[in-house]
This record gives sequence, C-alpha cells and structure tokens, in this order.
Amino acid sequence: MKKILVVVFLLGFLSGCAWIPVRPAMKEDIATPPGKIEGNHFTGIRYTFNVSVPPNWKLTTEFPDFLEELGYDRPFSTDKEQTELYAYNPETRSNIQFDFTPADRYSRFSQKAIEGFTSSAGTSSMMAELEKEYGKNVIKPDVHPTEPISLKGVQYAAKKYVNYTARGLKREQGWIYGFTEPYQIFIIYTLFLEKSAGDRQDLKKIIDSFEFVRTK
Repeated sequence: MKKILVVVFLLGFLSGCAWIPVRPAMKEDIATPPGKIEGNHFTGIRYTFNVSVPPNWKLTTEFPDFLEELGYDRPFSTDKEQTELYAYNPETRSNIQFDFTPADRYSRFSQKAIEGFTSSAGTSSMMAELEKEYGKNVIKPDVHPTEPISLKGVQYAAKKYVNYTARGLKREQGWIYGFTEPYQIFIIYTLFLEKSAGDRQDLKKIIDSFEFVRTK
C-alpha cells in the first residue's frame, strides 16, 4: 500500500505546485542502516526517529514472514526505498510499518493538504489493494473520517482508517501520513480486533511514543 500512497500523493502534490524548488534533491541512502533495536525501543539512524512498543510486541528492521501470508509484497534488497521498521504482536499478528521517504524538490505541504490527501489518495489506494487481493466489490469497508493527529517532532500529520472483515477476520486497517521537512512519513497498520481488543490501546501507546528528532 505504501508504494501506491507515495505515487498518488506525489502526483497530487506536484499537480498543485509551482515549478520552483523549495528544497534540495534527496534520495534514500539504503546503505545506511535503519537503526538499532534495544529491547522494546528503536533508535533510528537512516532517519532520526525513535519509537517504543509494549513488552508483548516485537520490533524488527527485517520484513516479517507472516506479512507475506497477509498479502503484503516482500521487498527486494535492490529496492531504492526500504521500510525502516516493523512492529508487531506475535500472538495476534497486528502490525505497524514505519516508513520515511524524502520529499521531492517542488512539493509544498500544509496541514490542510496532508488531511486532503490522507483522505482521498489513502482511501483510493486502500480500495485498490482490497480489489487486488479479494476481487472487485467483494470487500465493502466502513470508512472512518480523516482526523489530524499529533506526532512529536512532526509538522503536519493526519490519520484515517477502515474496518472490514476478510477471510473471517475483522480488521482495522489505517494509515497516518505526515510531513516534517524534508521527509514524508508513512505509518501503516493492521489490527486484528477479534484476537485482542488490547491491540488498539497498544497502537495508541506506540504512536504516542513516536518522535522525530531533528539533527543540526
């Protein structure tokens, strides 16, 4: 889903931009390690963000095998961009992905724009993923309103989520799209609600612990 979000958001922002650069050209340096994990805490190196998870959750910078069973595409080591961090509950398989992407030279961001694209582009990409996985009009998700969300150290951010049942499992799937100069931030999550009602509270704790630390 993240790759679709990046493409759709980028095209949307560029369509409304004057072609005047607002930042230097950047690209992700995948040769730099994502960060280090100490117990239930992650400290970012490639991108300077920190996040912690409850004791019953795990952190990894490697793609968890079970995500492929849930329909996620396994990334290639040659991909130009890599997901920085995965967090998951091994008992319920609820999971969160944290991904940073350098913004292009021309896009301008605001809270209003972030909320607009979180709603329109995020919902469109979600529906495309559901149709790809289950077929057209097979899954009819309940779509919840877009809302602003506060992330420590982040200029603008918004959240949206949907509820749906697939293969007998009730899920909440959501995305948080943020921007803090010069990075776009994607936090994508899936909660399996019937397995553990506590995962929603854990999600809030994890998101509350997230912090982008600006370096000089």
